[in-house]
Amino acid sequence: MGKVDANKKLKETSLLKTAFEAFTTKGFTKTSISDIVSKAGVAKGTFYLYFKDKYDIRNRLVAHKSSQLFRNAIDSIGPDIKDLDYEERLIRIIDNIINQLNNNHSLLTFISKNLSWGVFKSALTSPSSDEDIDFAEVYREILSEAPCELRDPEIMMFMIIELVSSTCYSVILYSEPCTVAELKPYLYDTIKLIINQHKKPVAGKNELAIQR
Repeated sequence: MGKVDANKKLKETSLLKTAFEAFTTKGFTKTSISDIVSKAGVAKGTFYLYFKDKYDIRNRLVAHKSSQLFRNAIDSIGPDIKDLDYEERLIRIIDNIINQLNNNHSLLTFISKNLSWGVFKSALTSPSSDEDIDFAEVYREILSEAPCELRDPEIMMFMIIELVSSTCYSVILYSEPCTVAELKPYLYDTIKLIINQHKKPVAGKNELAIQR
């Protein structure tokens, strides 16, 4: 990377870091682009070299922070992740992410309020930076190792993400209706049910007999 490119990267990183700090302290609606560039120490025109508007930098941050959560979870599980079946792999990743969010309430608030399926799909197809994990690769690998084909895997993932995001927000921040430890067994059983509902049915004995 040349000096010019390195300087551009530093400015972009500074804007992302400053925006995240502002969004998690002042709130998204109360933070202006002027606030971001002022704290980052760059001209307002520089902001528009990297981002379209305030929503664009927010979406980039959500994708980037979500990616970091996945990377940390997968790194934490280590090589053993390849020995897990796809249900257990998903649950182990989700469990680690929940633990990370439980230790970082400001990050939980930011992601839960702004994470949408559109933003998640954007992260699947275009990592925010070189440091981000390739969501698409992880997603495809998990699905490819499923013991049977799945119906509408995108809908399945949408439901799981919405379930985890909404339940963890209330439980972690307000301990309602229970603690995180109490919630986990119910949450993971529900995730397994969602996965099972999306498994394509296997032809029964009677159907096989008819086919013969």
